[in-house]
Amino acid sequence: MKRRFLTTFVAGVAALGLALTGCSQQAAEDDGGSGGDKGDIKLGYVTGWTDGQSISLLLEDQLGKMGYNVETETFSEAAVLYAGVANGDVDMYPSSWPEVTHKQYMDEYGDKLEDVGAYYDNAVLTIAVPKYMDDINSIEDLKGKGKDFGGEIIGIEPGAGLTAATEKMIPEYGLDDEYKLVTSSTAAMLTELGNATDAEEDIVVTLWRPFWANNAYPVKDLEDPEGAMGEAEKLHFTATKGFSDEFGDAADYISKIKLDDKQYGDLEDLVVNEYEDEGEKAITEWLKQNPDAYEGELTGEEK
Repeated sequence: MKRRFLTTFVAGVAALGLALTGCSQQAAEDDGGSGGDKGDIKLGYVTGWTDGQSISLLLEDQLGKMGYNVETETFSEAAVLYAGVANGDVDMYPSSWPEVTHKQYMDEYGDKLEDVGAYYDNAVLTIAVPKYMDDINSIEDLKGKGKDFGGEIIGIEPGAGLTAATEKMIPEYGLDDEYKLVTSSTAAMLTELGNATDAEEDIVVTLWRPFWANNAYPVKDLEDPEGAMGEAEKLHFTATKGFSDEFGDAADYISKIKLDDKQYGDLEDLVVNEYEDEGEKAITEWLKQNPDAYEGELTGEEK
């Protein structure tokens, strides 16, 4: 199963569910039924970051039914994606971390960006080890045990906010003499995590929540008494400046999307695990399973 999960990185209600779909279809009919007459919206997310993948698929489905032509592009680094949104090449990053993790990009491009709202309010960066490592429960417990991990903390992309936070954490806990952060990609990190846990070997990795891997692998978050990895933050819809003026009804709808842990977990599980590269089926099933997932008004007669 773990190997199957990794393949998803190349992929791209009830009563209320029917109402949501009905409203969307009604909007398209009112607009001529062409499914794209309201304009083109380009979404972007970082390859392998399944929060962005899942929310992009949801928006593709719902905004498409409202009459927009929605396209999604993936990027290798968050820095490139934020630059694309800032200069208008991409209309929206639908699962950004602007408060803490990606604050550096907000500082750089903030005057060219627009916050359309936040959909999830408990996103956190973590350092994790396998659950079978009973003697490691806090980042403090890593001190003096570098040899057990080959002196490595396995990370993700070099430009990720998680990478910057981990580089800051290492000296704060006095781990810089024993450990180095190894960066490459999210997929590569998960491959190493899967291999290690299959063999019940020691490994320490950088992770985050919400992320499907926390349930797919036998891992636990390490306590962070120094708060070096940062506080919990919200996941936002960050758009190019002027998005709400150009796509008013889309922005209004997007701003009302709010998901709790279960609703988000269901969405990501269906997108990443159950339906793999069949995104449309995953979203359809999620709307059926989560009829009260979020409140929002789509353009149309049915509410």
